Amino acid sequence: MRYLKQATKSAEGNSREARAVVEQMLEDIRAGREDTVRALARKFDKWEQEFILSDAKREELIAMVPESVKRDLEFAHRQVAGFAKAQRESIGEFATEVTPGVVLGQRIVPMDVAGCYVPGGRFAHACSAIMSVATAKAAGVPFIVAATPPRGEHIDPATCYAMHISGADIILEMGGVQAIASMAYGLFTGKPANILVGPGNAYVAEAKALLSGSGLCGIDVFAGPTESGIIAEGTADPMTVAIDLVSQAEHGYNSPVWLFTTSEELGNKVLELMPKLCADMPNPDVPLSAWRDYGEIVLCDDREEMAAVSDHYAPEHIQVMAGDLDWWRARLRCYGSLFLGEGSTVPHGDKCSGTNHILPTRKAACYSGGLNVHKFLKICTYQHIDPDKNDVIGGTASRLSRVEGMEGHARACDWRLRKFYPGREWDFPVYEHPAY
Repeated sequence: MRYLKQATKSAEGNSREARAVVEQMLEDIRAGREDTVRALARKFDKWEQEFILSDAKREELIAMVPESVKRDLEFAHRQVAGFAKAQRESIGEFATEVTPGVVLGQRIVPMDVAGCYVPGGRFAHACSAIMSVATAKAAGVPFIVAATPPRGEHIDPATCYAMHISGADIILEMGGVQAIASMAYGLFTGKPANILVGPGNAYVAEAKALLSGSGLCGIDVFAGPTESGIIAEGTADPMTVAIDLVSQAEHGYNSPVWLFTTSEELGNKVLELMPKLCADMPNPDVPLSAWRDYGEIVLCDDREEMAAVSDHYAPEHIQVMAGDLDWWRARLRCYGSLFLGEGSTVPHGDKCSGTNHILPTRKAACYSGGLNVHKFLKICTYQHIDPDKNDVIGGTASRLSRVEGMEGHARACDWRLRKFYPGREWDFPVYEHPAY
């Protein structure tokens, strides 16, 4: 492989500066709780109102949303909720007897409370509300708290409607680290979240990581800057490739976009088109900077090398514009979400096709998928062992406990062997205390 264009910078989603700031904020919130959150909201959002959105205000905001927007959000909700429901149905409870009399089983237990963060900086992320809240609802989470930053005197009305139709029990007009901490600690709601999900800026990401690392709750993924790759053979349309790369560079100044191709002609044409398409955007500086600093075009020898390079990058999103799509679906292994064929573009998944757009970045796709119903579920195992099967299970467990040097474990097994099989002789040492 060789580069027709190589990035000049490396996107960093976990800065020491952001972490230090967030650590102090979380420490302050732990100490001052609701009072500290109110002070932070005044400082960052000029917010003096109540944080929990009232039913009356919710209705007022919903009334502001045009009917055409409501219909589109309802379509997106049907798609996302329908896919999430199918995911939930793909995993079930069961019981099995590998050895007769030894019943082993699996229960599926939803989290009690989910905290769903919906960013609201440069963009109003109404679709992100659906991705998190509707997925938690499909998983069976009984109580969902959603938070999004206010814009002036209220949160974005379309985002409010998306949260509403997706099933949010409480909506917080609150953003940033203070929103993440409030959901984790159950501030204002009395409902601490078992899991925090949803994208956000570097400070939000650090807050989620720190709270998760403290053992307080789980999180979905550590979200760094949005990233997207395209695999394209020489038959691909350069304009389609370029316009899709620009669509993802729009996310931010540090959003990487990559093209992996076997065609130098295609790569050079995309290289020519990118500055022109970026310059034609409403806010051209963002995609131009992202492309200049983080964009790459990688020239590969064949499709196997393209697949290997893509898996090495482990993109949050990967599009394939090539022949034999079944081969690509089977071959690619490291990505957040896969978009096959020219008819599929990342914005379809970002908005309404149905797959979740809260996805792993910064190579986390090497070991994790994106947000899905399973993230909101605990898979709990159980066992019931008949007393008359303790000669098999208990004997083996006793011997293995002593292999590991754990005498107390062995004696718990030995007691049952003595209790359930009185007078039986064993061909291995079985402890018998005088108190037996």
